[in-house]
Amino acid sequence: MANVTLERVRKVYDNGFVAVHGASFEVRDGEFVVLVGPSGCGKSTMLRMIAGLESITEGVLRIGDRVVNDVPPKDRDIAMVFQNYALYPHMTAFENMAFGLRLRKFPKAEIRKRVEQAAEILGLMAVLDRKPAQLSGGQRQRVAVGRAIVRQPRVFLFDEPLSNLDAKLRVQMRTEIARLHRRLGATMIYVTHDQVEAMTMGDRIVVLRDGHIQQIDTPLALYNRPANRFVAGFIGSPSMNFVPGRVVREGGLRFQARDGRFALPLDEERARLLRAYVGQPVTLGIRPEDLHVAGSRYVTGPVAEAAFPVEVLEPMGNEIFVYARAGEQTLVARVPPQPLPGPGEPVRLAFDLARLHFFDAETEEAIGFQVAVAA
Repeated sequence: MANVTLERVRKVYDNGFVAVHGASFEVRDGEFVVLVGPSGCGKSTMLRMIAGLESITEGVLRIGDRVVNDVPPKDRDIAMVFQNYALYPHMTAFENMAFGLRLRKFPKAEIRKRVEQAAEILGLMAVLDRKPAQLSGGQRQRVAVGRAIVRQPRVFLFDEPLSNLDAKLRVQMRTEIARLHRRLGATMIYVTHDQVEAMTMGDRIVVLRDGHIQQIDTPLALYNRPANRFVAGFIGSPSMNFVPGRVVREGGLRFQARDGRFALPLDEERARLLRAYVGQPVTLGIRPEDLHVAGSRYVTGPVAEAAFPVEVLEPMGNEIFVYARAGEQTLVARVPPQPLPGPGEPVRLAFDLARLHFFDAETEEAIGFQVAVAA
């Protein structure tokens, strides 16, 4: 296998549109890295540059110790799995997986050995003689993955491979791909717009927005210490609650919502970080699981309570999402199943003060994000 290194890589199209702005990061040998972001953020363009399907305008791309900027895709020793399975409908699963090896004039015995090894890993031995029309969506996707495995490449590239599957199959396939990575120990780069896929599969995640890298870190570090408001809102489902307000000095430092609907005292650590923001606008961020119904849960740290009218309740079975109106904003709380007030009635929510995030209102950068929230 091999590491993949991007050094200030840019992609500018002929019309002047900059798809990727100076991306620099390294995918270590054997690592599973996910590129994630909304549509149009540049993640697929970045993957296609690594594959050699898009030219690099500026910067350096290395696979291992070799600069591959001008190396054709077939000579980069990579294998790519696309969103579209692109299986030959007239060929069996075995023939689809073997096709690339046959083009490269591999001996028949070696082809059979590699295909059967891949089929064993992917649970396809029983369907090798079937054509794509006779396979389920998940089986077709596994055949496409198997076609990449038999190549035994240095790097695997996945471009939103699960987006055509239904919800149940997506969960199954992301588990299988993660298991495959552990078994092969392969270097893998995976593109998705689905932050759940990113969080559950990646060793590290590269978060992109408008062609710019926002943050690179492990899933839990991204979740607990987002670098800015975009990352905080993109990672996590339901997404983080945001409330505009300002820092005020009232018997200590407090955050006060812009409409004055509620105020929260700041603990010592956040007071230290926000001392320079007294009288200035900031944005409070709090995740739904850090809001709970007052008195329903034991919290070791300090909390502050406020009452808000319920807008909507979403029972999910093992949990309930409570949507409550907080002046200009709707707050979402993720709470265990319990009796709750109905829509229009007040619910008293408790804020876990040790789990508050704050963002600069102008730059949207996290205030002290490196130390403000424990991992």
